[in-house]
Amino acid sequence: MAKIKVGVLGATGNVGQRFIQALDNHPWFEISALAASERSAGKKYGEVADWKLGTEIPESVEDIEVVAIDPKNIDADIVFSALPADLAMTIEPAFAKEGFVVASNAASFRMEEDIPLAIPEVNPDHLDLIDVQKKNRNWDGCIITNPNCSTIVMAVTLKPLLEFGIESINVATMQAISGAGYNGVYAMSIYDNIVPYIGGEEEKIETETLKIFGDFDGAKVKNAPFKVSASCNRVPVIDGHTEAIWATLAKNPKPDAVRDAFLKFDPGLSHLPTEPKHPIIVRDEPDRPQPRLDRDMGKGMSVSVGRIREGIRYVALGHNTVRGAAGASVLNAELLKEKGYL
Repeated sequence: MAKIKVGVLGATGNVGQRFIQALDNHPWFEISALAASERSAGKKYGEVADWKLGTEIPESVEDIEVVAIDPKNIDADIVFSALPADLAMTIEPAFAKEGFVVASNAASFRMEEDIPLAIPEVNPDHLDLIDVQKKNRNWDGCIITNPNCSTIVMAVTLKPLLEFGIESINVATMQAISGAGYNGVYAMSIYDNIVPYIGGEEEKIETETLKIFGDFDGAKVKNAPFKVSASCNRVPVIDGHTEAIWATLAKNPKPDAVRDAFLKFDPGLSHLPTEPKHPIIVRDEPDRPQPRLDRDMGKGMSVSVGRIREGIRYVALGHNTVRGAAGASVLNAELLKEKGYL
């Protein structure tokens, strides 16, 4: 079977590098184009990418010539967007109009009424918004988005709790510095410190969660009825967002019942290449999960939970640039292929 050609927009940045890492030797997808700023265009990727990951640059992309970000430069069926939100606002629709499927990690279109905000394990039916989107916008292609990194980690753990009736969620996040990009947080600002503010982050968690858990009626998504309150903090951890979550549940389950729900969670997506064997891993140790020990579980795609207590209160942890960014977009694309959109 011939592989599907894919491109990466913003290929030299932190998330762009994660996309390349996730797509290297992918059984369904093959990188055919890498796009970045004009100053990188015309040069080999290995020459312009300031590679920051703990692996070598894949040989398959080292000699690919980087092109400027323009639909006419890209030979691919789907493009993965690691663009900043301001650039994505104009660039992503340009690609969708030209017939590309755009799997976006940017925040620009997440809350648009006709654009899916998708997590395959949580709301796969929302991908059918693509048909509504194409009709509304007269596009040959489409845009799909994955949520904010912290939202994804929390939402995966909330899915099994739906059976207990979610009334409200409170969350305090402890977010890794990689979420701000490689140069996003000055060393002297974060060493020996916690910054109790991340611009726009709390609002994203509070609004995106309601759309993700909303009901899709074939035309639009009606937001979930429960409330979400978030407090976000930047902590001196390189990768891995940790979240303390308080869930008010209508059926008032015991911690053992919640633990069992986490353990039994099976979204039926194990045939997708990027889906981990266990989307949720339960840690019974009193001091787990921890970023350094648990962020790479399931090749970075599993969410670990622990400290499940009366209330219901628990701690969740996920790799923010894998589960919460590039890996999430690749998993979305795999589900798109299965549903016939690629």
